[in-house]
Amino acid sequence: WKRVLPVKFFGGILAIGSGLALGREGPTVQMGGAVGDAISRWLKVSERERLTLISAGAGAGLAAAFNAPLSGLVFVLEEVRRDFQPIVFGAVFVAAAIADIIARIGSGQFPVFAVPSYPVPPLTSLPIFALLGIVAGLFGIHFNRSLLTAIEVYARVPARFVLPAAAITGGIVGLVGWFSPLMIGSGHALAESALKGDLILTAIPLFLIIRFLLTITSYGTGAPGGIFAPLLVLGALIGLAIGQIANALMPDVVPIPAAFAVVGMAAYFTAIVRAPLTGIMLIVEMTGNYSQMLPLLVSCFCAYAIAEFLKDL
Repeated sequence: WKRVLPVKFFGGILAIGSGLALGREGPTVQMGGAVGDAISRWLKVSERERLTLISAGAGAGLAAAFNAPLSGLVFVLEEVRRDFQPIVFGAVFVAAAIADIIARIGSGQFPVFAVPSYPVPPLTSLPIFALLGIVAGLFGIHFNRSLLTAIEVYARVPARFVLPAAAITGGIVGLVGWFSPLMIGSGHALAESALKGDLILTAIPLFLIIRFLLTITSYGTGAPGGIFAPLLVLGALIGLAIGQIANALMPDVVPIPAAFAVVGMAAYFTAIVRAPLTGIMLIVEMTGNYSQMLPLLVSCFCAYAIAEFLKDL
């Protein structure tokens, strides 16, 4: 833990601050787990209790990164431990809540994304949300495979070429940022624009392709950073594109295309991470759009089913 904390803290600041398409949740989750490990060693607890404290720290790190305490709890229960015993539930719940309180003291009590609270969509739009889930599932499979390929490519780079490869990657990111600062970094501003419906349909494919390439190359370098925030940006773009197409064809069924961007983030997250409950709760807490719960359930189920059916990694 003594190495993890400084490396992830300063490395994350440099990687994300330089414009790489990475999220802050990666370092915060790992640092939270390291803090849990340090506390367990200080208290000299059993191995089972040590793993519980590490998990609680990881959940607290996610909660602090996204102002989403329930997401931190569900993430640990669904993805990290898959253990619903009272000791695990209680430890993670308390850690995530305290982390979120401290984060809110420093950053405010607002959702991560400042977007309108969209009304409940008509039931007739649910088939379109199901289609969104299917598309997100297919794109999610492609993302996972591309990400693994990028990691393998960078891993095969000879030691003497590691620094030049990193410099080239940084140069590409800098070049993209020169022309469009909106495209680099975690993508928060771009995602917020998609969630507000400010992007035109003809521009979305270009944004999607560039952000996709930046994300897999940035993560492939091994630089400290998370993958959650960048993939949420891609999901918002996919959702907005489908929402705008459906709105053009069936305006009565899809009156607000931007609502699809909200749901698209959760569906794409589900297809990639295979954690539908975490995806749903994360998006609800990050956007404050509780009225989209039914579309979220439909899209995330379809995305999860597609990823499982096609035997994704």
